[in-house]
Amino acid sequence: MRAKGNLIRWTLAAAVLSASAAGAQQSIDLSQAMQQARSQALSVQAAEERQIAAELKLRQAKGGRLPTLSLDETWVRTDSPAEAFAFKLNQERFSFPDFVAGDPNHPQALSTGITRFELKLPLYTGGELGGRIEQARLSSAAAGRSTAWASDQAALAAAEAYVHLAQAKEYVGLLDHSLETVRRHVSLARSLDEQGMLVRSDVLRAEVEESRVADLLSDARAKARVAEAALALALGAKADTQYELAPLARDIPSPGPLAGWLTTTAQRGDLAAARLHLDAGRLEEKVQRASLLPRVGFVARHDLVDRTLFGAHGQSTSLMAMASIELFAGGQHRAAMAAARAEAKAGARDLERYRRSVDLQVRQAWSAVSAARDRLQTAQSAVAAAREAERIVEDRFKAGVVKMIDLVDVSNARREAETRELVARSDAELALLELATYSGRSPESALASVTPAKDRQP
Repeated sequence: MRAKGNLIRWTLAAAVLSASAAGAQQSIDLSQAMQQARSQALSVQAAEERQIAAELKLRQAKGGRLPTLSLDETWVRTDSPAEAFAFKLNQERFSFPDFVAGDPNHPQALSTGITRFELKLPLYTGGELGGRIEQARLSSAAAGRSTAWASDQAALAAAEAYVHLAQAKEYVGLLDHSLETVRRHVSLARSLDEQGMLVRSDVLRAEVEESRVADLLSDARAKARVAEAALALALGAKADTQYELAPLARDIPSPGPLAGWLTTTAQRGDLAAARLHLDAGRLEEKVQRASLLPRVGFVARHDLVDRTLFGAHGQSTSLMAMASIELFAGGQHRAAMAAARAEAKAGARDLERYRRSVDLQVRQAWSAVSAARDRLQTAQSAVAAAREAERIVEDRFKAGVVKMIDLVDVSNARREAETRELVARSDAELALLELATYSGRSPESALASVTPAKDRQP
């Protein structure tokens, strides 16, 4: 009975562990991976925080138009004749008999607490406030476009990691099949050797090939584990997350004319953000020019004055309108205007250089898609030929017409053809995703024209 109870407990434990392992594996397709990256990637979250900061800075800039109210508390003890006289008046404790009874030139030390409420309102700043608000508005809009671009980049990075992992897993499958084929050849060679129909060297040659393919398989599995961790990083998941992926696409469509892709580059988030930043930089000259113009403001002040802090024995209110203009500052403001103008010109040239580099990116991606599709068609034909050649040579080997080295060579040729076809499919799909992203479209838009692998005909 005890043995039976232990068996039950071990069975339940194994079931729990199996369920846990199964729960750790996430089934996901390419579209889902990109969507998850858009919501969980750390780069996107950082961009969203920067966007929030930019929006708050716009709010801060707009606050410059509103009045500010401050509270100051001051305590003074002085025997200065003029100050003591003034403070006593402000405390509303001045007595003329006391004044004439003493020596006004040598008053007793007087303690005074002043509570001041002061309201300030800028009426005219020469356009500085308006310029700063517009700069903040443009920076906020640029942050929004940067967030959209970061989201597209995160989706593209997730797609690249997904395709690399799918390629690694499929390559492991190819090597598994190759190892199974080689082991079948080894078994056949040993059987023929026992019958005296094959020399021992052919058996050894088959065993060497079996060992080599096993090493390749071990290396491929290790690289697949690294690719799985890379996908988890791109998706903002735990590094030990395991994924069950949909197979790579079967066919990649033609990208079409290059001109159509170049016309949408203006939609790219990074380019739009750069243009907005340039517009904000061009406003800096206007903001610096405000230093040469007068400034007008209004101040309202209410004082509570007493012998102690926060007392209110005496009260007074003052209203003031103020205007000021800086007549001479050593030329620093004009220099700042010229510097802002030069920075804006440099920014315009940098933007044009970047725009041209974007066009180059699109051209390279478009060429990569076309080249990968051509390689894919060639590789698919080569795979069909290599498989047929392997079948023929294997039949001839069984008939004793060819040697083991011929069978090994044709098996290697079949595996290499399948590997080239796999790499070409991966490269074509990645290049199409990059082409869509670099041209200012979402990478998901490239998936609509891709034929899923589940529709592949045998």
